[in-house]
Amino acid sequence: MNAHTRTLLTVICEAALEHKLEADLQALGAPGWTLSDARGSGSRGVRSAEWNTDGNIRLEVICSREIAERIAEHLQARYYEHFAMVCYLAEVQVLRPEKF
Repeated sequence: MNAHTRTLLTVICEAALEHKLEADLQALGAPGWTLSDARGSGSRGVRSAEWNTDGNIRLEVICSREIAERIAEHLQARYYEHFAMVCYLAEVQVLRPEKF
């Protein structure tokens, strides 16, 4: 096995941001991403459907550390103050480095 190190950027946030985040990722150089619905509980508790019926999404990007940090810094500056969002980075090993 010939594994290569990349960075996994994971973002969990309000589904209402999906289209804005996709545009941001493209502009910031993400090579690709995966989006899925997400459910759970955290410091903000369970959100009431009365004010948000969209739920949450989980966005994952595998890329270079440089690109992951650029995206994370952008998300923090643009969205953290006004939206429920969690973002974290982790090192991962990939077997097809040319894809990331």
